[in-house]
Amino acid sequence: MSERKIDRRTVLKAATALAATGLTSGLLFAQSGSGGREPNAARSAKALPGRGEFVIRGATILTMDAGIGDFARGDVYVRDGVIIAVAKDIVAPTASSIDARGMICMPGFIDTHWHLWTSVCRPIIRIDDPKIGYFPVTNRLGPHYTPEDSYCSVRLGLSEALSAGATTVHNWAHNIVTPEHADAELRAMRDMGVRGRFSYGPAQGMPNDKPMDLEGLAKTKRAWMPNDGMLTMGICSRNVGADANLLRGNIPMDIVKTDWGGARALGLPITLHTSGPSPIRALNDAGMLGPDVQLVHPLLTTAEERQILKERGVSYSMSPVGESRRPASSGVIQLAELLEAGVKVSMSIDHTGSYNVDFFQCMRFLYNLHQHRVGARVPLTSKRLVQLATLDGAVDLGIADRTGSLTPGKRADIILVRTGDINVAPVGDPYEALVSFAQPGNVDTVIVDGRVMRRAGRFTALDHAEVLKEAAETASALLARMNKA
Repeated sequence: MSERKIDRRTVLKAATALAATGLTSGLLFAQSGSGGREPNAARSAKALPGRGEFVIRGATILTMDAGIGDFARGDVYVRDGVIIAVAKDIVAPTASSIDARGMICMPGFIDTHWHLWTSVCRPIIRIDDPKIGYFPVTNRLGPHYTPEDSYCSVRLGLSEALSAGATTVHNWAHNIVTPEHADAELRAMRDMGVRGRFSYGPAQGMPNDKPMDLEGLAKTKRAWMPNDGMLTMGICSRNVGADANLLRGNIPMDIVKTDWGGARALGLPITLHTSGPSPIRALNDAGMLGPDVQLVHPLLTTAEERQILKERGVSYSMSPVGESRRPASSGVIQLAELLEAGVKVSMSIDHTGSYNVDFFQCMRFLYNLHQHRVGARVPLTSKRLVQLATLDGAVDLGIADRTGSLTPGKRADIILVRTGDINVAPVGDPYEALVSFAQPGNVDTVIVDGRVMRRAGRFTALDHAEVLKEAAETASALLARMNKA
């Protein structure tokens, strides 16, 4: 059986088992279509929390700004979405207060590569059955997505992102069946109130000798850019190479030049997986590399290629959890090598089809793997890992002037992490606490662009139950549609 096929009997068996657990509210065999859901084009988004004036008081503050430093105890003053001041004691008579005693106050996590459209595939994917693993399931279901399915899947992923402390997400959308699918994903990002980049990609199964939909890309850019500064756009390219690569497509250099040239004509940055044989030399020889290029999955680069990346200003996003599951033949996560070479690096989730959103776990994985392979030869501190998960992500996405550190004048993308919880306390060094002990459940408060999205571990405006219900309906409709095809 081809890797791109899912045996229907296997999927139905898995779906039956899931239905029996009650996890999908008995909806896995619903009829195809929206199941009575309102199309996202007609959906009126619930109002986001307002931006106000407040002071976060009494926190341990990790600014990620070398010029300001950290505070064992201090305050952060926010007004109309802007960080006004960071100091030991702030007097602001008209501001409300957020009591952050016993908490770490820090920039929100910044993800730099996440396939949000696959989030609703969770009920189907299995890590112990290759016939219904992540790639076979998403390849098979991808062509059956409606714009509404894309909207609901992105909302599900972003709900978890916010709950885990992410304030910026790079939506790596490599299943844009039509421009309406792009609209749906951007609408979900806007409605959820996150900061992020949307990278417009090809549809699943798109022929390798056909350029991406540059007309649709331009249409989407006209409709969505510029906006209020919360969202930016780019493209995600298919892999580059000569082999067929049934999983995600491999395009030859002439198609690379067409796709990337179309993006650059629109002023859009480019992101590319480098799974498999490295394309870096070929791209460099063709004059395609520059500071507008982000590569993903640094597993097989050579010293010569890393020097090229440094010289061209190319960045690399790593996905520690997903990459650590790959076979040894796929290579190793080359964080040490990239840091030594001076290549820009960042951290990403990749997907949540077969694991959860946990930036703390990502930092731990990177540290553990680094120690196992490299040890003290290339020093790696807890503070450097927190920088990787925050400020480095902003640098990678080109938004470090707006976010990534608690710097006065930047937008207020802030999280509070409780330090009194049983899995964290008692705390010595706060960076050590974040990297070695913290979990998403310790994230108390999430603020995006000055809007308090979560407080005391709860959403302030989002109807999370509605998001979960619609995600279950989406998985149901997709399965039904696929099984009728």
